[in-house]
Amino acid sequence: MSRFIHQCLKPVSAALTLGSVAGGAYAADTTALHQSGSSTSEEKRTSAAGGATTTPAQSTGDAQTQGVQATQVERIHVIGHPFNTMHAGNDMGRLPQDVMHTPQTIDVVPRELIKQQNVKSLDEALRNVPGITASVGEGAGGLNGDQFLIRGFPAQNDIYEDGLRDFGVYSRDSFNYDSVNVIKGPSSQVFGNGTTGGAINVVTKTPTVNDHYNVDFSGGSADYFRGTVDVNKRINDTTAFRLEGLGASNNVVGRDHVWDHRWGIAPSIAFGLGTKTTVVLQVTHETDNSIPDYGMPVVQARGSAYGRPISEYGVPRQNWYGKQQDHNHTDDTMETLRLKHIFSDHLTFHNDLRFGEYSRDFEASKVQCGTKCVNALNSGNYGAGVITRNTNGSVPLPYKQNSWSFQDVASLQADFNTGFLRHQVVTGFDMEYVHDSRHQDTYAGASLIHAVPTANMLYPDPHNVPDAMVRRVSAQADSMPNIAGIGKKPNSRGYGFDTGIFLYDQIWLTKWASIKGGFRWDRWQSNYWTSGLSELPDNPDKKFPQTTNTFNPTASLVLTPAKWQTVYFTYASSTTPTGMYVTSGAIPVRPGSQGTVDTRPQRARLYEVGSKFSLLHDRLGATISLFRLDKDNALTTDPVSNSTINTGAQQRNQGMELSVGGMILPGWNVTATYALYDPKTSPNGGGKMHNQIQYVPHNQATLWSAYEAFSGTPWNFTIGGGLTWRQGVYLDNNNTTRVPANVDFDSVISHHFGRHWQVSLNGYNLANRLNYNSLFSGYATPAPGRTFLGRLTMDY
Repeated sequence: MSRFIHQCLKPVSAALTLGSVAGGAYAADTTALHQSGSSTSEEKRTSAAGGATTTPAQSTGDAQTQGVQATQVERIHVIGHPFNTMHAGNDMGRLPQDVMHTPQTIDVVPRELIKQQNVKSLDEALRNVPGITASVGEGAGGLNGDQFLIRGFPAQNDIYEDGLRDFGVYSRDSFNYDSVNVIKGPSSQVFGNGTTGGAINVVTKTPTVNDHYNVDFSGGSADYFRGTVDVNKRINDTTAFRLEGLGASNNVVGRDHVWDHRWGIAPSIAFGLGTKTTVVLQVTHETDNSIPDYGMPVVQARGSAYGRPISEYGVPRQNWYGKQQDHNHTDDTMETLRLKHIFSDHLTFHNDLRFGEYSRDFEASKVQCGTKCVNALNSGNYGAGVITRNTNGSVPLPYKQNSWSFQDVASLQADFNTGFLRHQVVTGFDMEYVHDSRHQDTYAGASLIHAVPTANMLYPDPHNVPDAMVRRVSAQADSMPNIAGIGKKPNSRGYGFDTGIFLYDQIWLTKWASIKGGFRWDRWQSNYWTSGLSELPDNPDKKFPQTTNTFNPTASLVLTPAKWQTVYFTYASSTTPTGMYVTSGAIPVRPGSQGTVDTRPQRARLYEVGSKFSLLHDRLGATISLFRLDKDNALTTDPVSNSTINTGAQQRNQGMELSVGGMILPGWNVTATYALYDPKTSPNGGGKMHNQIQYVPHNQATLWSAYEAFSGTPWNFTIGGGLTWRQGVYLDNNNTTRVPANVDFDSVISHHFGRHWQVSLNGYNLANRLNYNSLFSGYATPAPGRTFLGRLTMDY
C-alpha cells in the first residue's frame, strides 16, 4: 500500500498516462482528472478560515477553467480517485463549495461509474442513488417520460441540467452526461419552487483545450443497437468546440411490442478558456419515438392481503395490453448560454441563460382489471379474463402538446473578511417563464362506453383493434371526461412565471467552525385556461389565475475538525406552488369551490445532521446523515377522476443514509449506499399519520465494485458487478396495494487492446427476476428481464 501511495504522489507531466481503475489506460490530462472527480493538491485551496476548500474547477464538466488547468499540468499531484466524489463540484455558481463542504446530503454518480455500468439514460444513472423511485403519471392527456420521486416526494419538476431547470416531459438519454448530482432535501434557496425531496442536477460534457475523439457502439439482447460519438477539438489556446451525437434503437427484454428509437445531438463551443471571462454556448436536442408501457393492472384477488400486479398471480410478464396505434413522439431542444467572469480573487459573477422548446404527440392505453378479470383470477381460468383498455370518458386520451420556456439565473460570489471573520456571500436573481398548450382528441364511433376493444388477459393482440374504432377525432361532448372543477374541456393553455431573489452568507467564526444562513423570496404568477365544447350546458370556458409570494429561509452549522472531515447541521425549507408546472402537470391546478382555484402551496421543512469524510489520501469518501422531512398540504392525483386532491394535513419521512465510494486497494474500486426510512402519511381523505407513504421503501441499498487485473499488460481485464435492492412498497397512501421487493444483479467484464480500444460485456438483471420499475396506484410496469450488451469503444 505504501508503494502505491508513493506512486500516486509522483508528479504528473503532460505525457503521463494513468491506468484507469474503471478498466484501462487513458491519457490523464488535467481535464480527465477534474472530470472524473478526483482531487489534486493544486486544485484544492484550503481556506485560511479553516478547512473549507474551494476548487478552481468546481464542475466535473466545467469548460470555464480547463485552460487554466492546462497551464498547471507540471505542478499537479494525483491524490484522489474518481469514485471518491467528496471533492466533486456542484457545477453552479449558487453552490460554490464542493460536495464535502456543502451542508446537505449530495449523492454523485461519477463519470467512471457511468462508463463501467454502460449507463444509457438518466433513469439508469439514478438507480445508484438511494431514495429514488420512478413512477408514471397520468391525467387529462396523460404523462410519461421521467417521473422520479426523491425520498418519497415527486421530483418530475426538479430535474436540472447544469443548474437550469429542464421543463420537458421525456425520457432523458445520457449520451452527453459527465456526471449526475442528487441534492437531497428542500433547496428552494438554490433552485426556487419545488425540491421537496431534492433536486437532480445533470452535469453535461463541455469543451476542453485538449483534442479528444471517442466512438462507442453497443449491441445485444432484444435487438439493442446504440452508437455515440464524442469529438472535442481545440480551435486555439482559449477556444474549443465539442460535439456529441447519439443514435439508438431497442426492444425490451421480457415485454412484447415495446420499443424505443431515439437520436440526439449536442454541439457546444467555449470561448475564453483559461481567461477571466469564459462563455459556453450549448445546444442539446433529443428526438424519441417509443411505445408507452403502462404495464400490469393492480388488483386484489382472492387470498391476497393487498392488491398486486396481475403478473404476481402468474400472468406472463411479457404481456402488453396496448394497441398498435399507441405512440409517444417527443422533440426536445434546449439552447444554453453560460457566462463566468472573475473580477478578482474575491469577486466572481455567473449568468446562465436557457431557452427550451418541447413538443409531444401522445397516445397510450391505460390498463384496468375489471370484474371479468378479477373473476378469472379468482377461478384460475385466466383465458376467460379480459383487460380493459382506454374508454371514452376516461383518460388518458390522445393529445398533442407544445411548450416553450425561458430561464435566466445571475449570481455574484464575494469572498472577503470583516475583522477576524471570513465571509463567502452568494446573491442573485432567478427568473423563469414556461408556457404550454395542448389539445385532446377522442376516439371515433363511441360515446361514454368502451371505445377500444378489450384484450384477452393471457393472449393480448394489439393488432386486432380496428383502426376505425380508435381513429382520432375532434373532441365530442359525449366522449370527453368530466373532470371535477374543470368540466369537459379538450383544449388548455397555461403559463407559469417566477421571479426570485436569493442571498446567503457563510461566516467562518474560527478555522474549523462556520455558520451559513440565507433566504430566497419568490413571486409566482400563473394562469390556466380551459376551452372547447362551450356550447354544452354548465361547461363554460374557465381561467384559473393566481399570484403567490413566498419566503424560504435556510440555516446551517458547519464544522471541519480535520481537513478530511466535515460535520454539519442544516435547516432548510421549500415551497411548491400549484399551477406552476404547466408542462408536466396535465391538470396543474387544484379547483376549489364556485370555479375558483385552491392556491395553497405545499410546504416542506428539512432537519438534517451529518458528517462527510475523505480518507486514505482522498482515495475513499464516506457520508452519514440523519434527517427529518416534514411536508404540509401534501397533494396527489386521484387515479379515478385525475383531479389534484389533498391527501391529508401532513406527511413525514425521516431516516438515515450512508454511502462510501473510492478505491479500497490498488485496482479495486467500490461504491455502496444504504437508506433506512420511516415514511408516514395520512390516508387519502385525512386522518392520523400512521400509513406508509406510497412508493417509499423502509430499506434500500446499492453496491457496485470492480477490480482491474494485470493493468498495462496484453492480458489485462476488469471484472465487476453489483446489486440494487429496494424493499417492497405500497402503491397508494391507503396502503391497499403493493409491489414486492426489487433485487437486481448486474455485472461487467472488459479488456483493453492497447491504449485506445476497449471491448466489454455488461449483464443486467442476471437472475431474470420479475422487478417493477415504474409505479402508480393502479398499475406497475415490469422491468426488463435478463439482458446482455456487448460494447466496443475507440478513444483517442
